[in-house]
Amino acid sequence: MKPEQTYTAWMDHWMQSRDVPLWGAADIRSLTRLPPLSDKGLPSAISWAVAMQPDIMAGIQKGPTQAYAQAYTTVNLRINEIAGQLAADIGDQGFQAVALAASERTDPVNIRGDFPHKTAATLAGIGWVGRHCQLVTRQFGPWVRLGTVFTNMPVRCCGKPLTRSFCGSCRACVDACPAGALTGKNWYPGIAREEILNPGACDQWKKTQYYAFNNGHNCGICSAVCPYGLRYLKRVSGEQYRS
Repeated sequence: MKPEQTYTAWMDHWMQSRDVPLWGAADIRSLTRLPPLSDKGLPSAISWAVAMQPDIMAGIQKGPTQAYAQAYTTVNLRINEIAGQLAADIGDQGFQAVALAASERTDPVNIRGDFPHKTAATLAGIGWVGRHCQLVTRQFGPWVRLGTVFTNMPVRCCGKPLTRSFCGSCRACVDACPAGALTGKNWYPGIAREEILNPGACDQWKKTQYYAFNNGHNCGICSAVCPYGLRYLKRVSGEQYRS
């Protein structure tokens, strides 16, 4: 078995053993905006998604709740634990790995982190970016939190990079945004974030209207109304009913 196949199988087992439902590997060498330590020879990104509780997500269509704020914090902590352990275990295999923190804002002026998790996720084939500037997956819609580890471990890219949106003509998120921060433009690889989202308007609304929820870091209305997320809720509700 080739090293790439061996380590892809190792990674798949690693993710399954931790109940991570979605993961993929992405080649990031073609990106113009590279992550920290890109000069260390880390050509790949391992991307994964952890689903949020659908009932909590469905409950924030009019605004965030304390249940959502707590779930947001809890899932981010889990992602950081997974990222730290994965980076350590990759190191034990003899490779380099750097974990990217979940939802960490390192540039408060431009309202961004070191590297967008969703960029790695789209390149790994996990999902696309919706009109709300968040990753949308087929399985869970945008009701996920993302994790990323950069590495030089030879892992095969599991999914084909997504290069288009599958939101169609839907504007549910755009119409629901109380800050009017969404332009309604469709995503494609390389489009500037500001072409889709006014981050200042979004951040200001959260700070002034929802400061009680993680110091104004939470809103979630645009995600809550997404039809892909609501399909996830319907699917889970049906499974619970049948059981």
